[in-house]
Amino acid sequence: MSASHPNPIAPPDAALIDDLVYANRILFDQGIVDAFGHVSVRHDKDPNKFLLARNMAPGTVTRGDIIEFSLDGVPIDGGGRAVYLERFIHGEIYRSRQDVHAIVHSHSPTVLPFSVVKNVPLRPLCHMSGFLGKETPVFEIREVAGDATDLLIRDSYLGSALARKLGNSTLVLMRGHGSTVVGPTLKHAVYRAVYTEANACLQLEASRLGEAIYLSEKEADAACRNIETQIERPWALWKKRVQDDIQRR
Repeated sequence: MSASHPNPIAPPDAALIDDLVYANRILFDQGIVDAFGHVSVRHDKDPNKFLLARNMAPGTVTRGDIIEFSLDGVPIDGGGRAVYLERFIHGEIYRSRQDVHAIVHSHSPTVLPFSVVKNVPLRPLCHMSGFLGKETPVFEIREVAGDATDLLIRDSYLGSALARKLGNSTLVLMRGHGSTVVGPTLKHAVYRAVYTEANACLQLEASRLGEAIYLSEKEADAACRNIETQIERPWALWKKRVQDDIQRR
C-alpha cells in the first residue's frame, strides 16, 4: 500500500541512493546478508523518512528498487511493490534515536549464536570492533510478545520494543534471529555490520584457545573514535569489489 505525502519535499540526494545500492551489494559480498536482511538510510532532506529497498535479495538491489518510507513504515512512493515485513525495525529506531542515520539488519552466521547463549556475551575483542562497547544487549521477543511468535519484527509495537532494548548501543542482538546495527552514516553502519561478524569469528576462535582478554570500556571508546575516522578506506575497497556488477545492470 502506498500513501501520498501531505507536504512534498525535495527528493533524496542521488548520491545517497547510489550509496544505499552499494551498501546492499557490499553487505552481500561480505557475507553479512544473503537472500535476507536489509539496510536503510535516513532521508537527507526529511528526518522523518527513510530509504529502504523493496522486498528483494540485497545482492540484486538497483536504484529503481529504493522506496521512501515514513517512520510508521508506510511506503510513500511504493507503487504497489512488495516491501520488507520488518521495515518497522528501521522506522522505530530512527524515531527513538536522532543520532542514527543508517541501520543494518542481518542474520550473519557467526553473530547469531551469541544471541542464544546466555553466559557468553558478544564483546569487543579487537581494536576494529570498539564500537561494540562494553557488552551487547539481547532482545528477547518473548518478553513482549509471548513464546508463539515467528521472531520477526512485524509491527511498530515490536519495533519500538527492539529500539528500547538497543538503547544507546550500536548493536542489539535478537535472540534466535540475528542482529541490528546502527551508525551515524551509511558507511559507518556497513562497517560496523562487517566487523561485528569479524569480531564474532575472532571471539569464537579465541574461546577455543582459552580465556580471552577483551577491550576495556575506555579502550573500546578510544578505538572506536580513532579507527572510524578511517571509514572511507574499507568503503572504497568494498565498493570497488561490487562496482563492476552494478555498472553492468
